Amino acid sequence: MNNLATSMNDATTNNMVLPMQDIVARLERLEKQQSDSPDSNALSMVVFSGELDKLLAAFIIATGAAACGMRVSMFFTFWGTAAIKKDGPQVSGKSMVERMFGWMLPGGLHKRKLTRMNMAGVGRRMMVREMKKKGTPDLPSLIEIAKETDVEIRVCEMSMSLMGIRKEELIDYTDMTFCGVASFVESASKSGTTLFI
Repeated sequence: MNNLATSMNDATTNNMVLPMQDIVARLERLEKQQSDSPDSNALSMVVFSGELDKLLAAFIIATGAAACGMRVSMFFTFWGTAAIKKDGPQVSGKSMVERMFGWMLPGGLHKRKLTRMNMAGVGRRMMVREMKKKGTPDLPSLIEIAKETDVEIRVCEMSMSLMGIRKEELIDYTDMTFCGVASFVESASKSGTTLFI
């Protein structure tokens, strides 16, 4: 009789232990899946273009998402990198090709052209005038809003090297870092939304 009771106790104990181990294993798998899955509250954006209308769209989306509580990272590459240069002379010590890039891609947020209907700058001036008349923030104002809402700007080191752009030639921005594409792709893989502008 004692042997039967002991066997029943052992069986009950073993049956209770095995499901608990199963539960723990399942919880661990779920936690790993959760940590590996993209964050639906994160937005990664590739800013490839340097035209005024596309930059306005990029910063409007970024600041709007940040205002809604999203974590936003903007990756500036190629013409987007040149678009965030400050107005002013180039730094010294550049090669002839780098200086040519600087002449062809001048800095200054107020010098960005429109993608369409630029009409030698007339279209851009009309757009800026209408924005002011209707109380729409201009590009420098949107960049200030991006700073205030903790939008991260990441700048492509390869684009900077290729075009001869130096860090000191870029706009002043609190949360600006410099990285390669692999670093951006890794962070974008953890974002719930990725946009290309």
